Amino acid sequence: MAERVTIGDLAQRLGLSKASVSYALNGRPGVSAETRARVLALARELQWYPSSSARTLSGARTGVVGLVLSRDPDLLGTEPYYMLVLSGIESALIEAEYGLLLRMVGTEPGRDLAVYERWAGERRVDGVMIFDQRRDDPRIPLVRHLGLPAVLNGAAEPGAALPAVVPDEHGDADRVVEHLRDLGHRRIVHLAGPSGLLHEQRRDQLMRAAADRAGMAVETVEGDYTMGTAERLTTERLRHGPGTTAWVASNDVMALGVVRAAAREGVDVPGRLSVVSWDDSLLCEIGAPPVTALDRHPRDFGRRCAQALLAVIAGTPDGDTGPRPSELRVRASTGPAPA
Repeated sequence: MAERVTIGDLAQRLGLSKASVSYALNGRPGVSAETRARVLALARELQWYPSSSARTLSGARTGVVGLVLSRDPDLLGTEPYYMLVLSGIESALIEAEYGLLLRMVGTEPGRDLAVYERWAGERRVDGVMIFDQRRDDPRIPLVRHLGLPAVLNGAAEPGAALPAVVPDEHGDADRVVEHLRDLGHRRIVHLAGPSGLLHEQRRDQLMRAAADRAGMAVETVEGDYTMGTAERLTTERLRHGPGTTAWVASNDVMALGVVRAAAREGVDVPGRLSVVSWDDSLLCEIGAPPVTALDRHPRDFGRRCAQALLAVIAGTPDGDTGPRPSELRVRASTGPAPA
C-alpha cells in the first residue's frame, strides 16, 4: 500500500502551516472558508485519513463505532442470530454512551471497503467491528492502513494482528456430534452457509474432525442461510441421496427449512430424520417439532465484541475475548437413529 499522506504533506503542497491545515481538517476556527475548502479538497484528492493515535491525542473522538455487514438486507431481517448480536452490541454501547453506525451493503465485492474508507476520511467512527471474515480478507489490511481501531468477530487468520472475540467453535462441534453419536447416528449432512466465509470453513473442518473421532461420516451441502434454499436442497437429498439420518444446519432458518421439507416428503422428524441447528432462537423453540439447537449466547457475544472494541479505542485492550461454552438445547427434533 502507498505511504500514508500526512498533515505535513498537505501543508507543504498548499503552502500553509501545519496548524492551519489541522484547524481546517478538524473544523476549528482560525482559517477562512476558502482555505478550509482548499485543504479539504486536497485531502480528498490525496486520500488523507486521520490516524487513530492522532484522534486520541487531540481528543477528537466521535462517540460512534461502525459495523458494515456484507449480507442481503432481506436475509438479515429473517435471521434472529444477528438481531440478538446487535442487541448485545447496543447494550454495551449504551452503557459507554456510544452510538452504533450500521451499514448493510449487500454482497457486491468492494462496497464494504468503500464504506470504511469514507468513514475514515470523514472521521465518522472511532473504530469498527469486522464480521464474516474471509480468507485473505482485504478489510483487515485496509483498516490497519486507515488507522481505524478494529476487533474481529471470530478467530482470525495468522498474521491478522487484530484482536478477535471468538466463539467456542471446537466445543460446539463436539457437542453436536457427540449428541448425535449417542443417539446412534452414523451419517450426518452438514447444511452449511456460504463456503467463502472463514467461520463456515472452520465449522465444517471441526465437525469433520469430531465425526472422524466418533467413527461417523459428514457430507457437506452448501446453502445460503435462507429457508427456501434449505427446503430445496433437503428435498433433493431426501429424494435422490443415500440414507442419512441426521442433518445439522448452520442457522435456525435453514434448520426450519429442513424440517419443513421433511414434513412435505413424509419423512418423520425425529423418527426417520434428526435435525440440529447451529443457532438457537425463538424459531427453534416454536418449530413443529421444536428444534434441538446450540445456544451460543449471541447477546453476550455481541456485548463482548463491543466491549473489546471500546477497550482498544481507549488504549486498554480487553483480555476477555476467548471462547465461552455454548449449551446444546435438546428438543424434539432429535431422537434415536432408525433401525
